[in-house]
Amino acid sequence: MTRPGWFPEEIIRAGEEHLDPGYVETYDAKAQTDPADDVALLRARGLEETGTLVDLGAGTGTLALAVAPFCRRVIAVDVSRPMLAALGERAAEQGIGNIEPVQAGFLTYEHQGPPADVVYSRNALHHLPDFWKAVALTRIAAILKPGGLLRLRDLVYDFEPHEVGEFFEPWLSKAPATPDRGWTRQELETHIREEHSTFTWLLEPMLEHAGFIIEERDTAARLYAAYTCVRQ
Repeated sequence: MTRPGWFPEEIIRAGEEHLDPGYVETYDAKAQTDPADDVALLRARGLEETGTLVDLGAGTGTLALAVAPFCRRVIAVDVSRPMLAALGERAAEQGIGNIEPVQAGFLTYEHQGPPADVVYSRNALHHLPDFWKAVALTRIAAILKPGGLLRLRDLVYDFEPHEVGEFFEPWLSKAPATPDRGWTRQELETHIREEHSTFTWLLEPMLEHAGFIIEERDTAARLYAAYTCVRQ
């Protein structure tokens, strides 16, 4: 599809490391993500074995693989071909056949079939600046059936601009020294400086403007947020 010159290339915004097969091999050990709580929440909120879930920014498939046994269709969307390749290998090893990998992003994924029951996204929306976040959230609402669920997790700042030093320095001081144990201070500084994490008081009106009701909000960490939203 031909897109206008002002339209962003999401694959460029994703970060070069996510396109590097060598980095992707180490990603799961670095991220240390446990999807169990999110799977339990989604099932408790009505995701059934006949349901469809779209995972936007699926990465190597941690959530997609964990939730696949509990729904009919999982569409794993990511801009990174190496990430999707790793997901495919893991699905084959585990004998999971209901995951559909799609190379696309928030702004380019075109949903096929009945509306989704759930859209899930973790630590991916921050790759887009706020203007494009708003566009992405509107597109997500269009993917979902009325009453459908959005589970959104990301680095989101629940403080005021004048408090950035107060919150950033303690966070950075606790970062691991080596990248095999998590995100280092240098990596987190790059995130703050070059990526697009926003404030809760900007993101939440975007969610509401896109047509979502925020039913659950967890910002206790002040640097990370988790939202459970229902499409009106």
